[in-house]
Amino acid sequence: MTTRTLPTRGRSGRTPARRLRGLWDASPLTYITLMAALVLSLFPIYWMIVVATRTNDVVSDVPPPVLPGGKFGDNVSRLFGTEDVYFAKGLINSFIASGAVTISTVFFASLAGFAFAKLRFRGKNGLLLTIIATMMIPVQMGIVPLYMIMVELGWQNQLQAVIVPFLVTGFGVFMMRQYADQAVPDELIEAARVDGCTTFGIYWRVVLPALRPAAGVLGLFTFMQTWNEFMWPLAVLTPDNPTVQLSINNLANAYFKDYTLMFAGTTIAILPLLIVFVVFGRQIIGGIMEGAIKA
Repeated sequence: MTTRTLPTRGRSGRTPARRLRGLWDASPLTYITLMAALVLSLFPIYWMIVVATRTNDVVSDVPPPVLPGGKFGDNVSRLFGTEDVYFAKGLINSFIASGAVTISTVFFASLAGFAFAKLRFRGKNGLLLTIIATMMIPVQMGIVPLYMIMVELGWQNQLQAVIVPFLVTGFGVFMMRQYADQAVPDELIEAARVDGCTTFGIYWRVVLPALRPAAGVLGLFTFMQTWNEFMWPLAVLTPDNPTVQLSINNLANAYFKDYTLMFAGTTIAILPLLIVFVVFGRQIIGGIMEGAIKA
């Protein structure tokens, strides 16, 4: 005859396993804190949209308006028609620069990450340490020598000056190397070699599909960083050939600050980031969940 031991109960009447699961339940205070953080994060964006849909006289109103108006279309028309701002050209330049830098960074970083994680060659550890060391140098320290290089190449006020120096980053290489080391089994690479794949063929057909979640995250961060970059374009470009951030800066530096135009331009400038995040965010989450189910 077998006996069954019943789980012990504490003073609260719950088993230890149930009490342990209860530690992960969110309390009402957690929801209140998250809601407060959400409101504080979204209110500046909402206020920007409110001002962008109204006229300048509401900026100093007390109490300020909390509902959007109906002037957004007029403000956008005035924005694109304002001289010495070149907002449309700034949008086009930002799309070209951000797209080119994102594609290049994902490609070269994943290729280098695969090499550092799975290939054997002399000086691999030293090269990886050198790449990691570049991440410790502040970006501001490289502006002067980088600007001198652009002058020597004759790239002043040209879009390639914003693109070429950032075609690959040390952070991207290190991130892809760490992910490739865990996500790509050595047996899979050896099987591809037995089937006759070249090294680049292994990267393209085996490694790159496995790196899709990390590549999506890296591409999203790279696009956002390049789109929001301000200091380097300000140093190497002129106001007549700006990025979108420089166009907004031209509005802020005007003799008369038209806040409706500034906020309308900022609203338009953040729309591509929201679209990219919504579109690629679902793919990133789907790829991560797919990898978790396979694991």
